[in-house]
Amino acid sequence: MSGRNIVVAVGGSSGSLYAKVLFDRLRDIKSKWENVGVVLTENGKYNWQFELGNEDWKQYPFTYYGQRDFMAPFASGSARYDTMIVCPCSMGLMARIAGGISNDLITRAADVVLKERRRLIVVPREAPYSLIHLKNMVSITEAGGVVCPAVPSFYNQAETAEEIVRTIVDRVLDLAGFDLDDTFRWGDRETHDDGD
Repeated sequence: MSGRNIVVAVGGSSGSLYAKVLFDRLRDIKSKWENVGVVLTENGKYNWQFELGNEDWKQYPFTYYGQRDFMAPFASGSARYDTMIVCPCSMGLMARIAGGISNDLITRAADVVLKERRRLIVVPREAPYSLIHLKNMVSITEAGGVVCPAVPSFYNQAETAEEIVRTIVDRVLDLAGFDLDDTFRWGDRETHDDGD
C-alpha cells in the first residue's frame, strides 16, 4: 500500500532503541509510504542522546515538526494522515492522550486520529503498571486506539538488542497495516514436537 501518510511521535520514556529501530524499518520500506511526519519530545531527544549516544534521528528521510507546531498537516483531520504511532510512549503522554488533552502537537494529532476513526498505536515502555496506567490504556482502547506494550517475544531466537526490539517494531508495523515480507513469524521455524 503506497501513498500513505504516517505520524510518528517519540515520547520521553526510556526505550529510544524502539524509536531507532522503528525509524530504520520505516526507511527500509520507503516504497510503502509517501510521508512520515515525526515529532520528538524534548525528553525523547534527551533519552536518544543518553541511551544511544548520538543524534541520528536527524539523518532519516522524514519531515520533522516541533511540539508547538499546530500548522503541521496532521493537526487537522483534513490532511488524511491515516496512522499515528507513539513509540516509545511515556505514561504521562499516554494519560494526556487518554484524557483528550490536546496541549501540544502530539496530543492534538492523537486526538485527530481517534476522532477521525483512524489508526492510533501507542507503545508504552514502563513497568509495573499502576491502576491509573491500566485505566488510561482502557480509555485509549475504548476510543479505538491500540496499546502495544514494548514487551518483545523471543521465539525468533534474537541475538542482539536490536533484533529483540524489532519483534515489537514489526508487530507495530503489522498493526499499522504494512505488509512486511522480511519479518519472522510464528511457524517460520520448526518448533513443534510430534507429541509422544
